[in-house]
Amino acid sequence: QVQLVESGGGLVQAGGSLRLSCAVSGGTFSSYVMGWFRQAPGKERDFVAAITGSGRKIVYQDSVKGRFTISRDNDQNTVYLQMNSLKPEDTAVYYCTADTLGILIATTLGVYDYWGQGTQVTVSS
Repeated sequence: QVQLVESGGGLVQAGGSLRLSCAVSGGTFSSYVMGWFRQAPGKERDFVAAITGSGRKIVYQDSVKGRFTISRDNDQNTVYLQMNSLKPEDTAVYYCTADTLGILIATTLGVYDYWGQGTQVTVSS
């Protein structure tokens, strides 16, 4: 069974930075496409970023390009989301997710088969 545990959320002022981590156990981490989604109150869960197993291909949601960086350490079975220049509209619960088939990098929820519990990110203005 694959388990994902996020950490690193918190309260930050606009313009600040946070680094989210997601530790993964179970299976073959280096073969998984890993992603980050977020869900603001009253809204749907939206794609933020994803990275292939090798790390060679990365996709971002347009609104976070140039501000967020997704990366992974296959030796530590961990994926990261470095978030800079944070804005109040980035406030949400951030979820780490794994696509264990890892065939294509996807931006849609249904492709991902394991999820973490989420970590709250709050950006004050």
